[in-house]
Amino acid sequence: MKRSLALRTLAPLAAALVLAGCSTTAATPAETAAAQTLEAEPQIASLDDIIAAVDIPYETFTLDNGLTTIVHTDRKSPLVGVTVYYRVGSKHEPRGRTGFAHLFEHIMFTGSENVDNFDIPLEAAGSTGTNGSTSYDRTNYVETVPTGALDLALMMEADRMGYLLGAVTQERLDNQRAVVQNEKRQGDNQPYGLINYQLSEGLLPVGHPYRHSVIGSMADLSAASLLDVREWFTDNYGPNNVVLSLTGDIDAETARPMVERWFGAIPRGPEVEQFDAGPVTLAEPRSDTMTDQVPQVLLVRAWTGPDMQHPDAVPLQVGMYILGGLASSRLDNAMVRGAELATSVSAAYQAYEQIGYAQTYVQVRPDKSQDEAQALLETEIARLIAEGPTQDELDRATTQIASSLVGSLERIGGFGGKGSILAEGLLYTGNADFYRTELERMAQLLPEDVRAAMERWLSRPAYNLAVVPGERTLDGGAMGGWGDEHLTPAPEPDTGVDIEVTRTGPEIPLPTPEPVGELTFPQVERATLSNGIEVVLARRASVPKVSLALTFDAGSVVDPAGQYGTHATMVDLLSEGTTTRSALDIAVKQETLGASLSFDAGSETTAAFLSALSPNLQPSLELLADVVRNPAFAPDAMERVKSQRTAGVAQELSSPAGLANRAFYALVYGETHPYAYASTAGDAEVIGALTREDMVAEHAEWIRPATATITAVGDVTIDELVAALEATLGDWQDPATPVPAKDVDQTLPLANAPRVVVVNRPNSPSSYLVLGRPARIAGWQPGMEALDLANEVIGSGFLSRLNNDLRETKGWTYGIGSSLPNAQGPRTFRIATQVQADRTADSIEVILDQLEAFPASRPVDAVELQRVTDGNVRNLPNRFETNGQVLGALLSNQNAGRDDRYQTLLPQLYSAIDAEDINAAARDYLQPENITIVVVGDRETVEPQLENLDIDVTYVEADSL
Repeated sequence: MKRSLALRTLAPLAAALVLAGCSTTAATPAETAAAQTLEAEPQIASLDDIIAAVDIPYETFTLDNGLTTIVHTDRKSPLVGVTVYYRVGSKHEPRGRTGFAHLFEHIMFTGSENVDNFDIPLEAAGSTGTNGSTSYDRTNYVETVPTGALDLALMMEADRMGYLLGAVTQERLDNQRAVVQNEKRQGDNQPYGLINYQLSEGLLPVGHPYRHSVIGSMADLSAASLLDVREWFTDNYGPNNVVLSLTGDIDAETARPMVERWFGAIPRGPEVEQFDAGPVTLAEPRSDTMTDQVPQVLLVRAWTGPDMQHPDAVPLQVGMYILGGLASSRLDNAMVRGAELATSVSAAYQAYEQIGYAQTYVQVRPDKSQDEAQALLETEIARLIAEGPTQDELDRATTQIASSLVGSLERIGGFGGKGSILAEGLLYTGNADFYRTELERMAQLLPEDVRAAMERWLSRPAYNLAVVPGERTLDGGAMGGWGDEHLTPAPEPDTGVDIEVTRTGPEIPLPTPEPVGELTFPQVERATLSNGIEVVLARRASVPKVSLALTFDAGSVVDPAGQYGTHATMVDLLSEGTTTRSALDIAVKQETLGASLSFDAGSETTAAFLSALSPNLQPSLELLADVVRNPAFAPDAMERVKSQRTAGVAQELSSPAGLANRAFYALVYGETHPYAYASTAGDAEVIGALTREDMVAEHAEWIRPATATITAVGDVTIDELVAALEATLGDWQDPATPVPAKDVDQTLPLANAPRVVVVNRPNSPSSYLVLGRPARIAGWQPGMEALDLANEVIGSGFLSRLNNDLRETKGWTYGIGSSLPNAQGPRTFRIATQVQADRTADSIEVILDQLEAFPASRPVDAVELQRVTDGNVRNLPNRFETNGQVLGALLSNQNAGRDDRYQTLLPQLYSAIDAEDINAAARDYLQPENITIVVVGDRETVEPQLENLDIDVTYVEADSL
């Protein structure tokens, strides 16, 4: 796929949100808060009410060539989601060509006969989310465009559906092959990165269509040829194998002539071959052990199961959610909170077109017995099979699942958007309403339905896999293929074929996108509670939910030097019990309300996030208030959370990205700067020594009204919100002690020359690189928008220079990105990528050359300027489609000290920026002098390469961090 592999999730849904109003209003406490009373206890929304809110009306039509189009009208925003589903995936690949469906998906983005590059015209027109993904069952392509760019998007989709082969060259195939192989290396390089290969091998026989991985084996990818490309395209990519979904600011009457114009002349192709590929029952239980460079044992217990249309699919989804998906799940209660044998557990049922997978995961505490954990896991599964769930568990599980689906009714397009939901249902089941079939089946379930389904499928022999700490002995590059490679020689690598590449279709000019309308942003209202807490609300009534953040001016930067992890541990303990509620009580209450409550200790802000159904907002706020105000810090919770936090540190130290970040920030900021370790998991020894008294003191210092702000987005009025907040938080008073000062403005220890630090991580097929330096700016400052756009040109986004060079031209990485992370104090310019290990030094040289060239020898060009200025103006509506996106914008504005309406100023600000502004920003802030370069990789592989860089190199071991 273009950016990431995607597999079907449990009934995902999405839709668009309206963006309306531009004013900011304020209210005094006397006007909005002090006099407000709640007249009656609100009724909690029922499951029937929640399900009734999930509806995606649509129309369909089919062209003579077999192309089926679904149209769903949603006028909330001037956007249209374009979603194209092809009925072909990895299960259709022949032996010796595993991974080809996904490789072909990449090739679809390299250009067609009338489109030189698929991304450039769409991003210039304001498209966002331009991407593709491959699964076992299908390949899809998505983009969300301004309404005026729909003609362009349809023409481009039609051009690659009908007229691709005249543009596919050996060079393009070779490049995308290298990109995909680096995508595979990147995934394999992660801790536990080989699990999915092993699970497929353990559950399915050789030759089963779902056995080989979507990404395939290295040998099969190397063997793919231009002849394979041509055959795959002609056999599978005909319009009769496609569902096109158009969702948003469009109707069927308007869509039909547009679809007929662009797609009508494409001839029908062969039907995609279908075959049996159902679940497999193992002859007997099977157990395997895999050693890997991981910090703790991971236990997996798995079965194959029925397809998505089978009557048992929904009961299994709900049953596995009760087993290990709920916060109050059986496995959480028994293994994390109860016997405390595990730091985390999960369970899920994933249903596909012809098969399903039931899987449980248990991360065993390092100081506990693997055998005891395995035994308890099996006991809890057997107990659920024997007894079934309680009615209360069933109600909470279905309410939580349905509530999360209502919350997803915000996106019209993209992965999991309404377009994908409708297209997937129609493609797999012949029913675009299949999402409702699943929901209605869920609402009718009885505990016995769940128990019986679990018994039918989970009483069969299971496959057990234990991943244990040790040296990695398996080669991910050799895994993921057909499965008989030990018996049959690998196919010969492709050496290229002499094929004349000629045009197959007519010349078609690209349509010119129409202008976009003026950006609107939700009305922002302000109030103040009687205890002084500021309240900010952006009201949006498109879905009956509220997203709320209770933020505190704290974050992990408040940890004293050498006490890293203290604040984050306290924050994690907030949801582990209050003076009147246990951790289980908190979890059960959330599930009953259909709410979601989470906590985060960011670098500079601590936040409690609440997602609540609007009818259940008051009781949800009561729960939030109790958890924030009255933590118990009980001894058992302290022990449990400290174990989880120290396990998190170990996980970070096993991860390439975790190691790179720990090394980089300490080098750039200096060991004692508050930012040095604020973005890490902390220090395991410090966390292990924390006491209840430490947590009580930390809470009193930072979790208090004086540091708090409440920001909400959703279906509630300011009066309703303030009344509910007054009833739950209005009497919360500050302690007498002053708020401690935060000191993030310390002077940085500037390097006087470039330097490379290598963190040795043996057996790494890729090297993780982080390059950066202080940016010589602090906080957010007016007029810095040109710097943001200069960063887009060089490294932020798919079309950036760094990504185009390292990925699209050289094929050495799956992706690269640059950023200037927001901070109240000194900021850094940072580049991160994972490259194939034998190109480590070459990649560093390319990055440094690109930085030096911008703008000295290669200033911003006209295409780049248009993309980052006008293109960004055109895509602004899609940046604020969901409640979460608007909430994020409001919080970002608060942290930066910007106006609530800052986003409405961006069209004017971007339009005023010219090429020299961008060049000057690159010249002043994005140069590589005295840059710090961190490499996480295998020293034996990278050391000979780095000798030619003419930069001082230091080597450290991972355990020194």
